[in-house]
Amino acid sequence: MELEKKLLPRCNWKKKTLLRLNWRMFGVKDEIFCMFEGALDNLGRLRQQYGLAKSANEVVLVIEAYKALRDRAPYPPNHVVGHLSGTFAFILFDKSTSTLFVASDQFGKVPLFWGITADGYAAFADDAELLKSACGKSLASFPQGCFYSTAVGGLMCYENPKNKITAVPANEEDFWGATFKVEGATVLAARE
Repeated sequence: MELEKKLLPRCNWKKKTLLRLNWRMFGVKDEIFCMFEGALDNLGRLRQQYGLAKSANEVVLVIEAYKALRDRAPYPPNHVVGHLSGTFAFILFDKSTSTLFVASDQFGKVPLFWGITADGYAAFADDAELLKSACGKSLASFPQGCFYSTAVGGLMCYENPKNKITAVPANEEDFWGATFKVEGATVLAARE
């Protein structure tokens, strides 16, 4: 029975009304692999913006947006996620450039966890239990409204990539390794 539940899409319910169906999707195109979970509110508009068919789903959109910005324009990765509206988390790997690109929506509605394995690899999952034994104290909830890209060298806030992100270490009794705090421009200006 537990396995059957995990295969079903996740639903958020409020006052007995279905708000959103969060699908888990996987897609591959031109050596770009993407796992997407969630739903985009502005999928129709983004399909038009990127010239995609009406049948294109969220994972196809993320791959095509990534490709367009990588190949045709000198835009940073935050432009890929900055225009996405909805609840989502995705992990994209571009084999041709060995680039890893991971993002979560600004409200963190779709669970995403990450950590470093004992042999030094980054690991991601939507269930913390899957990573506990492999990542130990480095396991953390992926910060909402942020993206991680090996192309830009780390973790950034996609609303304003210049905002500083600080890792706050956990207490000894906590299992989590850290939580992440995104500081806005007003906080940074006060420190300078």
